[in-house]
Amino acid sequence: MAQVHGTGQNEPGVLGQSETEDGVLGFGTIPAKAGVAGANDNGGNGVFGRGRVGVAGQGQDGNGVFGVSESEDGVLGIGKIPAKSGVAGANDNGGNGVFGRGHNGVFGDGRGPGGNGVVGVSETGDGLLGIGKIAAKSGVAGVNDNGGNGLFGRGQNGVFAEGMPGGRAGVFVGDVEVTGDLILTGGDVAEQFDVRPAPAGTREVLPGTVVVLDEDGSLAPCAQQYDSCVAGVVSGAGDRVPALVLDRRGRQGSGQSGRRDVAVMGKVWCRSDASSRAIRVGDLLTTSSRPGHAMAAVDRDAAFGAVIGKALTPLGSGTGLVLALVGLA
Repeated sequence: MAQVHGTGQNEPGVLGQSETEDGVLGFGTIPAKAGVAGANDNGGNGVFGRGRVGVAGQGQDGNGVFGVSESEDGVLGIGKIPAKSGVAGANDNGGNGVFGRGHNGVFGDGRGPGGNGVVGVSETGDGLLGIGKIAAKSGVAGVNDNGGNGLFGRGQNGVFAEGMPGGRAGVFVGDVEVTGDLILTGGDVAEQFDVRPAPAGTREVLPGTVVVLDEDGSLAPCAQQYDSCVAGVVSGAGDRVPALVLDRRGRQGSGQSGRRDVAVMGKVWCRSDASSRAIRVGDLLTTSSRPGHAMAAVDRDAAFGAVIGKALTPLGSGTGLVLALVGLA
């Protein structure tokens, strides 16, 4: 038998009001029952809570519903139909629909065929945003121990990654399979080489420099015509950057020594000398006596084994940059 029972037609069935304590306080004494239970069989809310904004100096803002448990969930919601949630949060004024703070801020466990642990949908922002605060952890991490994808993305770009300054957009440990085209926006295939320190008072090896191998296998600017030790052209001059860099070992060196990306195939801007003969589109290019510069190869016999590539743009006189299609021969 209920100790308190109230029925109202156009007013609350039971109303409790207190200036200093809880408006209604209920204690349950058996495990299977609640301290306060609300039920509605006609489409309304079983329990509805509304909190008011706290007054400065007179306490905290009020929560619509606040739950605390020493051993179980603070708030537990169970949904019985597929179209509804066990617990739903909505905020139309710029706040969070659901906020979680704990060992796991939010934990989702999907059940049934096709059920998702967590689903995020947004009309204007990210569907799901994760922010990591320590270097050893991810902003968003996906793990699957049963043969599925750890992370799956579908969209205009299935997965978009942007590295922070000094970092990488992506790191893959293991094999990578690509079933479509691999689109590289750079202009050449380069390989890193050690560069011989430049003598004092001379210029460092700059992008676009034609380089040759020395006795130790290091690189230095070319300094003679038709040098068969030519290795390529240092990448990065003009608007061209490497599409692929082989044998990369850490960061590229700086100053007058270190390692340089040297184009061995593809299109690259090349420092060239047209002082003795104009360079025309289609000319074969070889080393010149001007340090680090190419010239048109007019002696085909001497050019054998010393060709850098083929000119794609002309240079009428003097020195300048020529776009070359690198292909050592």
